[in-house]
Order: sequence, then C-alpha cells, then structure tokens
Amino acid sequence: MKLGLAIDLDTCVGCHACATACKQWNTSGTIGPLTDENPYGKDPDGAWLNRIRTYEVDASPHSKTVNMPLSCMHCEDAACVTVCPTGASYKRTEDGIVLIDQDRCMGCNLCAWACPYGAREIDPGSGTMKKCTLCVDRIYDQNLPEDERQPACVITCPTKSRVFGDYDDPESDVSKLNRERGGKQLMPELGYNPVNTYLPPRNPAQRPQGGRMLGKVKQIVNRIIKR
Repeated sequence: MKLGLAIDLDTCVGCHACATACKQWNTSGTIGPLTDENPYGKDPDGAWLNRIRTYEVDASPHSKTVNMPLSCMHCEDAACVTVCPTGASYKRTEDGIVLIDQDRCMGCNLCAWACPYGAREIDPGSGTMKKCTLCVDRIYDQNLPEDERQPACVITCPTKSRVFGDYDDPESDVSKLNRERGGKQLMPELGYNPVNTYLPPRNPAQRPQGGRMLGKVKQIVNRIIKR
C-alpha cells in the first residue's frame, strides 16, 4: 500500500480551507498541539502543516493564477528520514506514510534542511518538528463512517481538488486521475520519488463544462448579448 494525495491545480482556488482544517485536526491529533505565536498581532506565526503558494503563469491577457498547496510528499526515498540522527523520522512499511516520533525528536532541524519541499516546521512551543501525517489517526479510525476516513484537508476542500487514495491500487481514484491527467511529481530529478502528485492545469477546451446548469446559463447569456 502506498497512500498519498493527488492535487488538482486546475480547480484549487487558494481558499486555505485545507490548511485551516489540517491545523484544526492535527492540533488535537497525534502530533498536537500546534503552537501559534502572536496570533492576533501584527506578525502572527506558528506551525502549519499545509501551506498554499500562489503563482501567476503566462502573460496577460492569457495569464492564469495557479494555487499550489504544499505539504509533506511522503517520499519513497525520504531524505528527512535518512538524516534524522535519533530515528524520530521514519517511514511506515505498511502504507508508506512518513511520520515523526515526538518523543524522540530533539528539534535539531536536520530533516527540515534536507526536505526540498519546505514541508517540515519546528513547533515553537514544543521545540519538536511537525509535518503532515495524512491524518493517520483519522484514516484508520473504525469509529468513523468509511467515507469520512480521509485526511481533513480532503474532506474540507470545497472544490474537491484534493483526492486521497492508494497509489499501489491501479483502480483507485488517485491512480486513475494520475493516468488520465498526467499527474506530475514535484522535483522528480532529486530522486526522492514523492508519492503525492499534482494534476496540471488544463486548457479551457479540455475542462468539463459543468453540466446542464452551466449550459442553461450560457444560453441566457447568449440571449442577453444578442438583444
């Protein structure tokens, strides 16, 4: 089993719902709490496990805003695990999730320096390293309905741009999307083989048209224009 995310850069609107849901869940999860410093002041700071970067691509008038969520990639050959001097960072053999043992972490920052994705953050309160866990305490919770056993970011995303599943299963949603949309790894040339993939933005002609409702809206707009 190789669990991970497929993130659709075409439909992510940069609303930060995923980051907020991640913060809320993990604050009381296996690695919590996640400390905030000066949260209502001029320069708020703290530990966030999921951050969204925003870029403009192409030139006007054909430019496009691309929102790119970044979190732990759960690499198959994770440099953060290799450099950890205490063994606090480790990769689970049963599902490929990379985790941090908070009792063994001494906050030396070596793993953060080794991670090329900036996915690890030192918690100013505990002095230990924090990162995305794929909500491991949630996805295996037998007390939750099966359709809710997903990372908090996936459940919260209003545009469904985040999909969770098993990349080792060719029939899983993440595997199918990866094939159909040509999913890309981030910086594959480094050789860490990140599990998470990004679905690249599509040309307007390739995008789904939104069904009957959008068709009716277009008809109304066309009528207005012709008047």
